[in-house]
Amino acid sequence: MEQSKKFISPGAWFSMIYPADWNEFEAEEGTFLFYNPTEWTGNFRISAYKGNATFGKDAVRAELKENSSATSVSIGQMECAYSKEMFEEDGAYYTSHLWYAGVDDILFECSFTVSKGGSVAEAQKIMASLEIRKEGVKYLPEIIPVRLSEIYQINEAYEWVDTSIKDILKKDFQGVEEDILKMQEVVDKSVISPKKKEIWLTLGIVLCVIFANEVDGMEWRTLIDGNREAPILLNTVKGTWIDPMKLVWSKIKEGKACNLVESYKEMFEN
Repeated sequence: MEQSKKFISPGAWFSMIYPADWNEFEAEEGTFLFYNPTEWTGNFRISAYKGNATFGKDAVRAELKENSSATSVSIGQMECAYSKEMFEEDGAYYTSHLWYAGVDDILFECSFTVSKGGSVAEAQKIMASLEIRKEGVKYLPEIIPVRLSEIYQINEAYEWVDTSIKDILKKDFQGVEEDILKMQEVVDKSVISPKKKEIWLTLGIVLCVIFANEVDGMEWRTLIDGNREAPILLNTVKGTWIDPMKLVWSKIKEGKACNLVESYKEMFEN
């Protein structure tokens, strides 16, 4: 059984390992929120900021100097400024633990909110796993649990197709196999430039949405490959995966016609 998951930040600044029974949830922009939705043990939030070569350590020193309640602690290879505060909400008492951790040109701001007296061990373990991904280094491609940023991309693609079918064809879109003919009809009726990469990618993503609706054992993942960060569809039974980009856009780029029905059939061969 999977014991942990890996998160690589958008832009691939950093990576970290977090518990397998935790998920990513929506937070304010620039902050990533994780917790166990089944048995809550605390909310872990992390933000990362980039500056000059000594920005990280300078920010930690500044926090220790300016915040009288902050103390210097070590987690993994990082020196941190640590502080905490307690608060009450709806009759329950909580503690918010806050760490400023600086590494080279990056500052991590991490917080872990738990019930009063709750353990911070999970948060410290996550922080100890933090790794800076250096610019100019070629990392091997990685497949990680689907991030919110890719879930948003999938949802936006679905909404675009749904809206286009309703506006152009005056028909409903249910995200089932029969709707592929409607998608093809939209393509045939519309003049989509071969240069409109995002639209062709959108069609590939929605083909994968339909495939996941029709076939058991399909789950979304995020592919990190150099500068490319994209949703892919994993077959959890076979261990193979489908790249939405290759379903439509790669063929358009080669000057081939868009045949969504044929592209969909190819997915069953994966």
